[in-house]
Amino acid sequence: MLRVRCLRGGSRGAEAAHYIGSRVGAGVFTGWVQRTFQSTQAATASQNTCAADDKATSPAPKDCPVCSYNEWDPLEEVIVGRAENACVPPFSVEVKANTYEKYWGFYQKFGGHSFPKDHLKKAIAEIEEMCNILKGEGVTVKRPDPIDWSVKYKTPDFESTGMYAAMPRDILLVVGNEIIEAPMAWRARFFEYRAYRQLIKDYFNSGAKWTTAPKPTMADELYDQNYPIHSVEDRHKLAAQGKFVTTEFEPCFDAADFIRAGRDIFVQRSQVTNYMGIEWMRRHLAPDYRVHVISFKDPNPMHIDATFNIIGPGLVLSNPDRPCHQIELFKKAGWTVIQPPVPLIPDDHPLWMSSKWLSMNVLMLDEKRVMVDANETSIQKMFEKLGISTIKVNIRHANSLGGGFHCWTCDIRRRGTLQSYFD
Repeated sequence: MLRVRCLRGGSRGAEAAHYIGSRVGAGVFTGWVQRTFQSTQAATASQNTCAADDKATSPAPKDCPVCSYNEWDPLEEVIVGRAENACVPPFSVEVKANTYEKYWGFYQKFGGHSFPKDHLKKAIAEIEEMCNILKGEGVTVKRPDPIDWSVKYKTPDFESTGMYAAMPRDILLVVGNEIIEAPMAWRARFFEYRAYRQLIKDYFNSGAKWTTAPKPTMADELYDQNYPIHSVEDRHKLAAQGKFVTTEFEPCFDAADFIRAGRDIFVQRSQVTNYMGIEWMRRHLAPDYRVHVISFKDPNPMHIDATFNIIGPGLVLSNPDRPCHQIELFKKAGWTVIQPPVPLIPDDHPLWMSSKWLSMNVLMLDEKRVMVDANETSIQKMFEKLGISTIKVNIRHANSLGGGFHCWTCDIRRRGTLQSYFD
């Protein structure tokens, strides 16, 4: 197993801070990001060395059902989302900024109403089969409560209908024995946490830590109401300039913009995760964990796990269409960077909230078993060459709702300990 320390100090951290600051464009944010990196480095320096201190400072109780430090230790318990009652979100500015132009008519027509019934029925059946297969592999499966997402709600700042509880990875992040509820950034997802509350209360009563990040008001000031998106070319230009539909008015983030590798957690600034949200997480998790900002050549950054998916100690899938600007940091640390093959999903299959690269959005059951799309034979062969057995499941209709296996799940317990994997 590759055991190294963390991405810390020196020119590499400064280069990353300088790069991201330059992408943001405004001097104030450049300084802010640099301070974020420096604070992270200072937290690291306050410890002796990661290699000499591999034990968690506050380990989970032995009987606590919540304990997960990375994306690949043996999976023992997982939450799997629900497609039941899923609704199309209203076509607000933040939804427009995260979806492709060819689907804008779909959102304008069906926003606030159910996804197509026949399609939804097939997605529900696929996820039920996925749950059965996980159980057959020895994994305990929990599900969120079914909720009527078509109900309209109103806050002092906005009105909306809900969306779904399909993607627990978007809203829940498990770090050790702590469950962190993300604040989210879409108005349609403001009350999504309600579907998971009974599960989280049960985990809390069994000894888990439970943290809810500051809930944003989602007032108009959180969004650039004039965000100028008309084409993919526009998105490339805006992303290169560090411009996003979410502002720095208040903290916001989706949990799926974070990916874990023991003591080191990686995050991207995206359309749904702002620097204030990243800073909140960095302070909350310090000094035991280090949060590192990485970035990609991505015209529509929203959730990291179809762009950069860590699948083992020193092993990461990196999307060839969205190269990581800081990839040399991983290579210098001895990591193996793998470019997954081009997805095989046909062009006419609806992907209302995502790209074809859900093919790399896989779920590791352990270092040698992976749950992968039954239709994606190319990536199956890639895993087999790596010595990883593939558990093939068809969730093609579930993909249309915006997620692959990693998105549809949140691992609650993996059998492993807190370690460092970076030098």
